[in-house]
Amino acid sequence: MSLQSTDPIADLLTRIRNANMVGKTEIRVPTSKLKKVVAEQLVKNHYLADVKVEDGKPRGTLVVTLAKPGAACPINEIARVSKPGRRVYASAADIPKVKSGRGIVLISTSKGVMTGREAVKQKLGGEVLLKVY
Repeated sequence: MSLQSTDPIADLLTRIRNANMVGKTEIRVPTSKLKKVVAEQLVKNHYLADVKVEDGKPRGTLVVTLAKPGAACPINEIARVSKPGRRVYASAADIPKVKSGRGIVLISTSKGVMTGREAVKQKLGGEVLLKVY
């Protein structure tokens, strides 16, 4: 039985949200390039502790560490903005701010997935993937 999701990013975010609520420190999800890049951006911005890829047949597994053991996960809110039924795009001037700049948005641009601040600096717009606070 294959558990194919129509929105793999929403699935990743839901697993992170659920693990955070029950106090787990690690989750495992089927890997994809986009999920890996999103998780790496969250690690780079200190919302996740670590991300690793374990090879496997037919598909690898993405191992996401939410927080170090004994520490709390810094994610208070994580939500998908652009959905398969309603894509949300923003130009460089219209990139939204999360909680007056205390959170981040991840934008899928022509130069890859980056935070809203990086996209504004490079004057790039794109699809607003998610917001984290």
